[in-house]
Amino acid sequence: MSHNKFKIITLCLLSCVAFSFSAFAQTKTINSGWQYSENKTNWETINIPHTWNNKDAFDDESGYRRGLGYYQKQIFIASEEKENIHYLKFNAVNQEATVFVNGHNVGNHKGGYTAFNFEITKYLNFNNFNLIEVTVDNSHNENIPPLDADFTFYGGIYRDVELISVPKQHLSLTDFASDGYYVNYYNVSEEQAGVEVKLLVDNFDSFKSQNHLYLKILDAEGQLILEEHKGFKLNAATSKDITITFPEIENPKLWSPNNPYLYKLEIALTDKRGNILDSKSSNLGFRWATVDAEKGFFLNGKSIKLVGVNRHQDYESYGNAVPLSLQKKDIELIKEMGSNVIRFAHYPHARELYKKCNELGILVWTEIPIVNKVTNTEAFFNVSKQMQKEHIKQYYNFPSVVMIGYMNEIFLRLAFDKKESNEEKEDRKQFTYNLAKQLEDLTRTEAPNHITVMALHFNELYNETKIADLPMLVGWNLYFGWYHDTIEDLGVFLDDQHQRYPNRSLLISEYGPGADVRISATEPSRYDYSQDYQLLLHSGYYSQVMERDFVTGMTAWNFADFGSEFRGETIPHVNQKGIMQYNRAPKEVYYWYQSVLKTKEPFVHIANYQNELNLLEKNTHEVVIFSNQNEGKLYVNDVLYKDINFELGIAKIEVPFKQGLNTVKVETANTTDETDFNVELFQNLKTNPKSVLAINVGTHISFRDAILGVTFLKDRPYSDNLYGYLPNSGKCNKKLIPFNISNTINEAVYQTVLVDCNDYKVDVPDGKYKVTLYFVEPQLKNKTKVLFNLKEANDDSKADVMHRIFDIKLNAKTTSSQFNMAKMYDDKYGITQTSEVNITKNEGLTIQLNPVKGETVLSGILIEKLN
Repeated sequence: MSHNKFKIITLCLLSCVAFSFSAFAQTKTINSGWQYSENKTNWETINIPHTWNNKDAFDDESGYRRGLGYYQKQIFIASEEKENIHYLKFNAVNQEATVFVNGHNVGNHKGGYTAFNFEITKYLNFNNFNLIEVTVDNSHNENIPPLDADFTFYGGIYRDVELISVPKQHLSLTDFASDGYYVNYYNVSEEQAGVEVKLLVDNFDSFKSQNHLYLKILDAEGQLILEEHKGFKLNAATSKDITITFPEIENPKLWSPNNPYLYKLEIALTDKRGNILDSKSSNLGFRWATVDAEKGFFLNGKSIKLVGVNRHQDYESYGNAVPLSLQKKDIELIKEMGSNVIRFAHYPHARELYKKCNELGILVWTEIPIVNKVTNTEAFFNVSKQMQKEHIKQYYNFPSVVMIGYMNEIFLRLAFDKKESNEEKEDRKQFTYNLAKQLEDLTRTEAPNHITVMALHFNELYNETKIADLPMLVGWNLYFGWYHDTIEDLGVFLDDQHQRYPNRSLLISEYGPGADVRISATEPSRYDYSQDYQLLLHSGYYSQVMERDFVTGMTAWNFADFGSEFRGETIPHVNQKGIMQYNRAPKEVYYWYQSVLKTKEPFVHIANYQNELNLLEKNTHEVVIFSNQNEGKLYVNDVLYKDINFELGIAKIEVPFKQGLNTVKVETANTTDETDFNVELFQNLKTNPKSVLAINVGTHISFRDAILGVTFLKDRPYSDNLYGYLPNSGKCNKKLIPFNISNTINEAVYQTVLVDCNDYKVDVPDGKYKVTLYFVEPQLKNKTKVLFNLKEANDDSKADVMHRIFDIKLNAKTTSSQFNMAKMYDDKYGITQTSEVNITKNEGLTIQLNPVKGETVLSGILIEKLN
């Protein structure tokens, strides 16, 4: 047969894939109409994806439901399907699943973030309904990682469930739930690139079969580039490995973030008569990646600095059961930010997202969830290695996947553990190293041509144990300027590590402060949750990384806020380090990243930290503008104010405002941005009174309460005609309470406290007012864990309850005697005391807290004019 004739036949066979495949093999997503119960008695109808923790992980009650959940569904299997082989595939169930078909136990799977399937043919009743039951358990299990981590372990079937029906000869579905084939590249360069495909074919028949494999490579426009064919025989009830190697492609188009060019591989398995039995396809991306301890990361032989984000998969109101359309939007937003890398933390995410990274041009670090600690049991080690095999084989064919990891901050709990003896700690170091070594060896063997990675936290343990020497690339999770030290200390640490370990490649795998869009600060500082400080830290890290060629890159923590049930930040149960909010609305730092990472199209954005501006004692405010341009023009209320220059994508301009609505516009050579600020001037409360005045006592931050429609102004010492604490009335110390406050959504008011300050004065005009005071007892034992990764100095959980007692007076009139919060409540509880007061004789309002026992505390003041 001539080559041309063979090509025509091959093309004909492949063109028939859609028709023939639908007749013989098919995959059905069976997400709709499941029944769910917590007790097998009370059932509700739900659809997959599903979790039972999307609400209880965010209430004020400590902890969330971890235990058993039961799912069931009836599926009809036609008699025509009797000759096929049938599988149930679960793309992820957290964290242990036992599957039953018509009462038969067909299998158990441990691990909540990788796919698994079971062959169920012999358990089916054809031309009838079949009962599928799944028992899901997300209880803590010492033998299933993750054991402990700073994210919520949502229970449930939260990714697609599929019923797969295939003929008796098919590409294997039993190799760790992979696609049944693996794409490898050889001799990849700008001049040439080779493709080798290893396929695993199963024969479930009771007799030998004769089959053919047809493979072809198409370019991005669908034009045929290469094709290969191989005939082979399969013995009865066996599997066969087949390797097909294509000749090298001349002058290939290379895949990169700037040009994510994808070829396509198509595979067809036929019987001896040419009928299509099975078919698969995937992207091909020709690229090669290396790391250099001195010069950083190289893709296709060219140095690039990796800058991107980490991502957790949960979403506000959904938990982990997030519609795929929303998840794909995440990847689009990450690319729109200008990212060239993503770390899927701390577990494999949905495979469709890796495909999206292929298409958009985002390099991927993917990992399994061995986080914080290891259990020294054979079962834990086996589950961990099983996870990594599933992970590698299921995500192997994505050209975007460059880095494969297996541990995160694995000595974190050891570093803070006061219960283990020194001997036990030494044992833990050794068996943790042993598991890491096994996983490193496994990864290098199973995933050649990938870069192995491990993420460490800021601790010398990783160097002492030499565990940091195992991976090809070390990721450091660093929070200088947040949990400890200053932003500038980052560079000191990086230089020290490079000097001490000059042959070790490193990347900053996590960094970032918490930020709440309701909070602003004119003088931002560590741990104030302002977006202003978030910008300082992110831009400071970026500058220091860009100055150091040996640093491979940086991935911000995190792309978006995410659920972490035990956290008690200004939004409780949520880790707020995202550059997006939990609902994916951008924080301002997202736009700054666009200004430094996006270079193709002109970009400008006026940061709008608070469009309701409250200006104290002055009529100017610093406006922050982001742009990838060098210069621009700033207009205030349609009048040119000044020419501006951008440095590191930022211009900060002190702008004069008038009372009321103000418009700010910025023009650059090719683009503009405009925004409005509604300005309240607080220069004299007596001559410019406010119908509502709110004060965030004990802090320099302002907090916007969207429900009340008012901003709690930053605290200050008293001065005439304004407000503030009287410094001579006590120590007037400011204290932060880093815990969830029950009975409120306004943690940012209650968590900041003015301690031992007995007099507070507000110069409101004469009239009748409603005055609400905000209190919390900072020394009550908290029922939830301390904030993750903070020093123990911030943990009040072990403190003895001091019975703090004081009297409250408004303008010398007692409104509450013997005020004792510890007696009234057994947890950190948001408490308000509301009174009416008549102010006369131009005396203003004086709040007096007279101590009876212990020191006084005050968190907030709300003053509302009644007439």
